[in-house]
Amino acid sequence: AAQLVESGGGSVQTGGSLTLSCRVSGDEFKNYCMGWFRQVPGQEREGVAALSSDGSTEYRDSVKGRFTISLNNEKTIYLQMNNLKPDDTGAYYCTADPRCSGDVRTWLLLHRIQHGYWGQGTQVNVSA
Repeated sequence: AAQLVESGGGSVQTGGSLTLSCRVSGDEFKNYCMGWFRQVPGQEREGVAALSSDGSTEYRDSVKGRFTISLNNEKTIYLQMNNLKPDDTGAYYCTADPRCSGDVRTWLLLHRIQHGYWGQGTQVNVSA
């Protein structure tokens, strides 16, 4: 089993920046996908950014060029968010999946809460 704990959410104005962190502890994964998803009330959780154990990364179109996902050797996943927009508002969840096939693009589209491990979420609010 694995445990994920997010931090770094908050409130910013349009154009501001935030960095989210997610500490992963417990079992070590040899092959994996890890990523960030977000959710607003009444909508499905959507993939924002992901990386795989082979170093591949993938982003949803609306955040490309603004967000950067990374993983350090101490198993902390980061999401650097720049030039934030009101549409980026939501609860952000980090997730880790040891059964990922390595196709991080497909994983970002199809990964669901029933799969892998999830953190409790951290709220990001972007005001106009």
